[in-house]
Amino acid sequence: MNRSKRWWWQVIIVLGLLTVMGILINNLAVNLIRTGLGLSFDWLWRPAGFALSEHPLPYQPSDSTAWALLMGWLNSLRVIVAGIVLATLLGVTTGAARRSLNPLLRQLAALYVGLIRQIPLLLQLLFWYFVAFLGLPSEPFAPLGAVIHLSNQGISLLGVTLSVEFAAVLLGLSVFTGASIAEVVRGGLDSVPRGQWEAFRSLGMTEGLGLRRIVLPQALPAILPALSSQYLNLAKNSTLAIAVGYADLYAVSDTTITQTGRAIEGFLLLLLSFLLLNLLINGGMQLLNRAVLRGQHHH
Repeated sequence: MNRSKRWWWQVIIVLGLLTVMGILINNLAVNLIRTGLGLSFDWLWRPAGFALSEHPLPYQPSDSTAWALLMGWLNSLRVIVAGIVLATLLGVTTGAARRSLNPLLRQLAALYVGLIRQIPLLLQLLFWYFVAFLGLPSEPFAPLGAVIHLSNQGISLLGVTLSVEFAAVLLGLSVFTGASIAEVVRGGLDSVPRGQWEAFRSLGMTEGLGLRRIVLPQALPAILPALSSQYLNLAKNSTLAIAVGYADLYAVSDTTITQTGRAIEGFLLLLLSFLLLNLLINGGMQLLNRAVLRGQHHH
């Protein structure tokens, strides 16, 4: 009886959502007809007419708007992928440090997580851009030998030059998301029985080796689902890059909508583009989750 009731509720909810969507689409169509605009995507193939501060592929203002939007999407993808890698490294290291035997390491990790999670991401991005990077001297200098060169024009790392805007967004997103990932990792490590920790210590294994070989593999099933939502949050938060002038998908779409006046079409494209990004992240994490569970099952 309960199951059939639940089924009926699901049907009612779906029908309700479809009705609301139908009303919204009908209102949209009526308003478009009234204004004489109609729904058109012809503007995508017209010249964009604006420059982009950075583009992974060759781009000129005379290129199509569609090509400019693709550059924005690739810029977003670049900062999101790099951000996920950096935030994961930072989060796993900090999460492990919070369970370290060293009291100083534990306190520093707790301070980082506590402080970073209290400050809004937008303020952190503005700090990295205006204070940390634009405050650098204009002449490049190398604080870490020949590996990295810093200046307010950009950052050169192992022969790769990063713009100040990209570096500010990347660091801001990584440091902010890394603090949340650290909490996820700490929770996952806490789910591993204490006996496992004592076992590797009694065998004379170092903390780092014991974590990598014994504890972390057992904690992964508890960590991965929450990690997936942190990666999706990072992708959504990347839209704040507009605040520091990074030419990501949101910034390019915003310029396009202003120039063409095609707000509805621009919004739909933005929605679809971010949906694609989120599907890529979600799909990747599901594959990883399955691989981990399969590996544990074989063991």
